[in-house]
Amino acid sequence: MAQRPLNLPELGLLVYLLRGAADAERLLGQLPVARVADITAHGVGSLRFVGPMPERRLGAIAGRTHFLDDDGVPVFVALYLDRAGELYELDCWKADASPVHRIPAF
Repeated sequence: MAQRPLNLPELGLLVYLLRGAADAERLLGQLPVARVADITAHGVGSLRFVGPMPERRLGAIAGRTHFLDDDGVPVFVALYLDRAGELYELDCWKADASPVHRIPAF
């Protein structure tokens, strides 16, 4: 998977999701240098944080929200940490399973 930095809509969404999370200050501090890999073939939103640890495993949910996509279909969002408490995955999915068109400003 190709790695890249976060784009501005993703960054805004992540800041919004982390605002009330435990250890938010530390996690927010990682965002400007975070590297991610897209995990959806089409559309936007779902990505995995690239970390130095191999064999990372899904841990706790750090935040959740929802919004309406351009076509009016609800988009559900969950931010997951790994078992070590590091940023792991941002998952965005639509109620009708179609690709997400855009992440709005948060």
